[in-house]
Amino acid sequence: MKELSKKYDHKLVETPEVYQNWIDQGYFTAGDQSKIPYTIVIPPPNVTGKLHLGHAWDNTLQDILSRYKRTKGFDVLYLPGMDHAGIATQAKIDARLQEQGISRYDIGREGFLEKAWEWKGEYSNFIRAQWAKMGLSLDYSRERFTLDEGLNQAVNKVFVTLYNEGLIYQGERIINWDPQAKTALSNIEVVYKEIPGKMYYFKYKIQENGQELVIATTRPETMFADQAIFVHPDDERYKDIVGLHAINPANGEALPIMADSYIDMDFGTAVMKCTPAHDPNDFELAKKYGLKMPICMNPDGTMNEMAHKYEGMDRFECREALLKDFEEMGVVDHIEDHPHNVGHSERTGVIAEPYLSKQWFVKMKPLAQAVLDAQKTDQKIEFVPNRFEHTFNQWLENIEDWCISRQLWWGHRIPAWTNNNTGEIYVGESAPEDAENWTQDEDVLDTWFSSALWPFSTLGWPNETKDLERYYPTDTMVTGYDIIFFWVARMAFQARHMTDNRPFKTVLIHGLIRDSEGRKMSKSLGNGVDPIDVINEKGADALRFFLATNSAPGLDMRFDETKLDSSWNFINKIWNASRYVQMQMEDGKTYTPDFNALSESDMWILSRLEETLASVSRNMDRYELAIAGNELYSFVWNDFCSWYIELSKAALNSEDTKVRDNTIAILFYVLKAILIMLSPFMPFVCEHIYLGMNMGKDSINLEDWPVVPEFATSTKAVKDMNLILNSIETVREIKTQYNLKPRDEIKIVLEDDKGEPYTLSQQGQQLLVGMAKVALVDSFDSDDLLVRDLEGFKLKAAMAELIDVEAEIAKLEKELTHLESEIQRSEKMLSNPGFVSKAPEAKINAEKEKLEKNKALLAQTTQSLADMKARQA
Repeated sequence: MKELSKKYDHKLVETPEVYQNWIDQGYFTAGDQSKIPYTIVIPPPNVTGKLHLGHAWDNTLQDILSRYKRTKGFDVLYLPGMDHAGIATQAKIDARLQEQGISRYDIGREGFLEKAWEWKGEYSNFIRAQWAKMGLSLDYSRERFTLDEGLNQAVNKVFVTLYNEGLIYQGERIINWDPQAKTALSNIEVVYKEIPGKMYYFKYKIQENGQELVIATTRPETMFADQAIFVHPDDERYKDIVGLHAINPANGEALPIMADSYIDMDFGTAVMKCTPAHDPNDFELAKKYGLKMPICMNPDGTMNEMAHKYEGMDRFECREALLKDFEEMGVVDHIEDHPHNVGHSERTGVIAEPYLSKQWFVKMKPLAQAVLDAQKTDQKIEFVPNRFEHTFNQWLENIEDWCISRQLWWGHRIPAWTNNNTGEIYVGESAPEDAENWTQDEDVLDTWFSSALWPFSTLGWPNETKDLERYYPTDTMVTGYDIIFFWVARMAFQARHMTDNRPFKTVLIHGLIRDSEGRKMSKSLGNGVDPIDVINEKGADALRFFLATNSAPGLDMRFDETKLDSSWNFINKIWNASRYVQMQMEDGKTYTPDFNALSESDMWILSRLEETLASVSRNMDRYELAIAGNELYSFVWNDFCSWYIELSKAALNSEDTKVRDNTIAILFYVLKAILIMLSPFMPFVCEHIYLGMNMGKDSINLEDWPVVPEFATSTKAVKDMNLILNSIETVREIKTQYNLKPRDEIKIVLEDDKGEPYTLSQQGQQLLVGMAKVALVDSFDSDDLLVRDLEGFKLKAAMAELIDVEAEIAKLEKELTHLESEIQRSEKMLSNPGFVSKAPEAKINAEKEKLEKNKALLAQTTQSLADMKARQA
């Protein structure tokens, strides 16, 4: 037995050597065919940087479930991996190259990809080091990457299958465009933010009659691509001008004036310019009427040749220059402030540009419907909490086609080739045989296209592997509510279509981590928290327990230093309790409980252990990890440390060796069960204590969930112990209330629900008398009694035993005089016009509050004094 150090130090407990030993010994390697499989695939973190506190929360919940299921006898696969993260990673690498004074175009596609793989190697090492710090029980023998060879095979298989089924198509559409990254974005990669803006009202002359139309726009820079002017066919104001032409003040072109019921007659001047290549609604009108769709911007957000003298200007510089020229030309009618929601690229933060572009799309309606249909069967994905199923279904019901092509170099290259001679398109899992005559599409796929295949591609699909057969569908997906649309829905429809199955049986949804004030963590606010900093200061176990026990499923969590300290203090409590038990044991001696020779306190703690095991198991199985963790906290802190250890001291001091040894054995037995139950939450400290106290196996990771064997118990004994503990707490509260010292003895009577004196066993009486410092009597002569209800019992104490009535009356009279004086002072101050007119409002309000408080205290004290005088009489 290795003696535990006097003080708990997480830095000595949570060492890299401990974690590496777990990995080397294969404790987390799946494959025991004798057990029922249970699978969690890690939501792959992006190789854009280091993990944040949200990842720590996500991974902690996954790891707790994985470790718990191992103790329950499952063959657990907790599969690790990382995401190449497409645009996000490319943006980081571009920034690094820029710092070196070069761009990706200087080194070409192949050179850039070499840099990208170097980046991936560097940051995947950071992430693995963080996983190790957190103690994640991952099976590294099965680690995957969304851009590895196997994943590429899966991606190509899916693309080709969907293409051949007519579910992937290429077309010109208005998409969201990121001018900085020069790539298309899917709709859900655009974050809408309200920003200050302007509504510009410009004058257009009608070519045929010289009349003026006033037309509003928020984006003057797109006017160079205008193709028509639209009014509503029922708008009496404009009926006579339909079929005429208005001169575009930006370029002098004559725009046909057309009518369509899409126009809102109540918005602005009810005249709308149509820019098909730069607005999705205008695009639909252009398709309807066969209008041309020219683009007036370059992919980098600068103006092209259509903008004439403004060519080369940034789109927003062009807006200002054009406005200045319009003002000089007298084209500006007026300008209004117009705050509006504007889409920003989630990855680069720049304002996204609606942009006509030829892209690849997935036809989503049939894929989404298949998932919605499955949600009505026993093949449905269960959501915890279930309210998120509505969110999931609602999005699928209103889904739009998915733009999957990205103008990037880092990602899965689209498996499509164009014949250099005929222009024929070929889509296949590999290049055409005469590859020299074909050119592969330059674009790559949206990163979510590959991560949508994660639950089955990581297990070897499209090959029929043993892992796929055994571990798929996976059991639990743990993720935040913020990516239900991005990822959960996409995994659902890809799995349903490609494997005719659900990707996972259950989704456990958690919220976001916010700062102590409830604000979202961000760089701009400077309120972010690095989990590694927290681990270095408080330890991984403390962080894990805090993350697991401070929020219910689906809800956000506030990062609270005091609650983190509380978690550390809890671990310290376990450490000290373990040291106490260890100090009772003789080194080299084995302590085996004799369950037929238990004291009442032994029976009580074993009964409480049995109840706790059942309740914790039930809540873990329901994904109520916070409830389970807090139950363990209560059992350890209150039942085991505060009560049983104290109750055991009498037996430990016994001269009867059998009594002493059996008490030590029960202490050891319960402590071991505690460590096994807590090990999913705080694996490092539980392992350290387990090994230090030689609790049986080479690692706590090899232990099964505890089961309390049948033991000789007495319902009365357990009932009496609960009564004794309640009585001790109540007596201590009474002594505090009446200013008695803990060692002051008072007389009490215990009565049952029939009002009869209740008799405890001799051992029970000794415990109560010794720990509460009371004298047990059968009755009192006086009726002046203090009575407390104790769950079916009553505890009575004579008031004369508790207080000196004369002294109490003197004390209350003194307090009464003081309160009357304070009330007079406050009333005088508040009736003084000089004070009320000159004092700060906060000080006046404070004085009013003090007055009301003292009036309430005066009423209470007056009543207490009357009660005391009645007793004296």
